[in-house]
Amino acid sequence: MGDCVPSAPLMEEEENLIAAAQNIVKALGSNRTLTDDARKILADLGSQLSSITRVSETQDEGDEEQLIEMEEELNLVQGKVMNWEVGKSMIWDCGQEEAYEYLRYVDQVRKLIERLESSDLVKGSKEDELLLRAHDLLQTAMNRLEEEFTHLLVHNRQPFEPEHMSFRSSEDDTLDDGSIVSFGDDSIEDVVQRDSMSRSSEEYIIELVHPDVIPDLRCIANLMFDSNYGRECSQAFINVRKDGLDDCLFILEVEKLSIEDVLKMEWSSLNSKIRRWLRAMKIFVRIYLASEKWLSDQIFSELEAVSSVCFAEASKASILQLLNFGEAIAIGPHQPEKLIRILDMYEVLADLIPDIDAMYSDEAGLCVRTECQDILRSLGDCAKATFLEFENAVASSISVNPFPGGGIHHLTRYVMNYMKTLIDYSKTLDELLKGHEKEDSVAILPDMTPDKEEDSTDRRCYISPLAQHFRSFTSILECNLEDKSRLYKDESLGHLFLMNNIHYMAEKVKNSNLRTILGDGWIRKHNWKFQHHAMSYERTTWSSILSLLRDEGLQNPGSNSISRTLLKERLYNFYLAFEDVYKSQTGWSIPDSQLREDLRISTSLKVIQAYRTFVGRHINHISDKHIKYTADDLENFLLDLFEGSPRSLHGSHRK
Repeated sequence: MGDCVPSAPLMEEEENLIAAAQNIVKALGSNRTLTDDARKILADLGSQLSSITRVSETQDEGDEEQLIEMEEELNLVQGKVMNWEVGKSMIWDCGQEEAYEYLRYVDQVRKLIERLESSDLVKGSKEDELLLRAHDLLQTAMNRLEEEFTHLLVHNRQPFEPEHMSFRSSEDDTLDDGSIVSFGDDSIEDVVQRDSMSRSSEEYIIELVHPDVIPDLRCIANLMFDSNYGRECSQAFINVRKDGLDDCLFILEVEKLSIEDVLKMEWSSLNSKIRRWLRAMKIFVRIYLASEKWLSDQIFSELEAVSSVCFAEASKASILQLLNFGEAIAIGPHQPEKLIRILDMYEVLADLIPDIDAMYSDEAGLCVRTECQDILRSLGDCAKATFLEFENAVASSISVNPFPGGGIHHLTRYVMNYMKTLIDYSKTLDELLKGHEKEDSVAILPDMTPDKEEDSTDRRCYISPLAQHFRSFTSILECNLEDKSRLYKDESLGHLFLMNNIHYMAEKVKNSNLRTILGDGWIRKHNWKFQHHAMSYERTTWSSILSLLRDEGLQNPGSNSISRTLLKERLYNFYLAFEDVYKSQTGWSIPDSQLREDLRISTSLKVIQAYRTFVGRHINHISDKHIKYTADDLENFLLDLFEGSPRSLHGSHRK
């Protein structure tokens, strides 16, 4: 039975049981009727019970010594830890030697608690008192380490250097802001342009906290987590870094705007804010968030899951603030002038989503990943709806007054520049427009030369959704322009107007990437169209005037001789008609210098040749006083046409 002696200290119940057994043995031993064998067994049992009692007493003495040692250790550590609570100075400000000594003492408290909680000492009031003291001391130390952790993060934060703002342009709000001017602005020029936004900016890590303190932060974090104070450590990190990210958004000039604020905003202001958002998103994700993730991973390098949660919680509010702006834009009205910016937002977000997914890869970042996909989908839907609405906007652009001077209508500039800019987004638009193709996506492309019969071997090719819609845009625009040309009382001006606008369309396509979408056949067809209107202008303007320079009807009645009176009247009426044309058509406009020169030359050849021939043929019948202008005069006058500034020819005509 010797091997039954317990090695562990006896509990009070066990001691009572042994005492009761000893009393029973003693009582039985006093019985005189017992045999010798029975007496021997009782004697052995009594010895065993006595031995157990002696061992228990010995162990009690050992436990007492161990408790005394632990108490002395606790007293020593408590003195060291509590010394720092007197002056409240920051430990890490006093140097690394003091800081790491403090960490050793705190770790000693943690280990002492583990020994007390896992030891086989007999639990009593003394042991409970020591454990309570140790826990209180550890909590005090953890509170201090949380303060130190926060202090190190805050006071060692690195500034967000201006050179990291290289994505920004030199200005934000210039007049040439890449917007599309509304239909009603007749001063629009080729201002539609895309912001130069790199789609493949490399991730750039900056040091958000001074690198010298990162090992210290890591030591504090590890000790706090080992001491079951991980939640406090995580929250301290999240609070400080959340403020840092808010400061970053402030530097990037990102305002906190509600959806209602965005929806009520004027387009000029909203356009500026979208451009800032585009730059801010790229910088925030590729530089600041990437650096934030790196910092979190460095501090919590031994606690991978913790690092992900801390990063997600610290950055969630800031990234969602940026995404909420995207949501506000997506649910706004589908105004054509917004399309370019919406496509910019869509492409930037689509480009950044792989980076965002990688940084928010686990459960903690699920809401951010989901929100990104939702906003991307909303922006895509908005872009598609806005694009389709543009076609309706072109068709419904109605004028009640003719466009002054017959020049290039602002609607023509708008539509062609709009399409030219959208070429940069062709891949994106083709994806978004799937399911919204026109009736036939396989086009027959014959030779478009008007005076040539259609080739019997048609060229068939697939036309992308964007190309289909672009062809529709130009057709609708031409129909609209024809309606506007009918507003002119002067048929000649109507032809000049169509010539100007169709020539502009053809040149815009020929000299841009629109050529790859609409094709050379389209260009040839529209070259023929504007030339046709040029010829129609000449016919309607000059045919009746040049008819005055013909010989028909000039003979005297009953003879073949030329009537000087009729000849003089013909010249007079010719000069009068020419002056009327000069007065009106100097105010007409042909903005393209080459087209203007070509039409002047063509007109001059017809008019001057007819005038010279007529005057030369009848020079003997016409007095010099009836020749108001020489051929050279008329030729010079024709050079004044189409400048957009009405003039009058002065001088008297003598009969």
